[in-house]
Amino acid sequence: MNLKERIIALLSTLLEEDKYFIVEVQVSPSKVRQKVTILMDSDAGISIDECAEISRKLDDMIEAEELIPHAYTLEISSPGVDYPLAFPRQFQKNIGRTLKVILKDGIEKRGELIAVSDEGFTVKEELKKKKKDQVPAELTFAYGDIARAEVQIKF
Repeated sequence: MNLKERIIALLSTLLEEDKYFIVEVQVSPSKVRQKVTILMDSDAGISIDECAEISRKLDDMIEAEELIPHAYTLEISSPGVDYPLAFPRQFQKNIGRTLKVILKDGIEKRGELIAVSDEGFTVKEELKKKKKDQVPAELTFAYGDIARAEVQIKF
């Protein structure tokens, strides 16, 4: 088991009955000061205080297990709105928001996220030019068909 897998295993013990979930774990290789970056989320979002609490507990576990023998930096945060959606739980909490969906074949679509399932999601397509009698299409995508899905912020 490599370092990343060992950290995920330790972190998994702290995830309060599936309240939180791991979005990404990165371990940067460095002989001077390794950096462990963890992105976490929950269905209701995750606060700075929750990240700090998990960070303190995980840091204690890493030290106790002596996983990283030299100095390291541990960062735990939420993915942020500019980070692409990766899990059905992330899509679910963004229902009603506008997504930019890039398919694996390069085609790009935009629309309001209106439904989510374990297999994929549905958006109401954003019309480029609104014409009379034009009805937005509902487009359904399988998670495996998308290269990237991002929440679009409107001001």
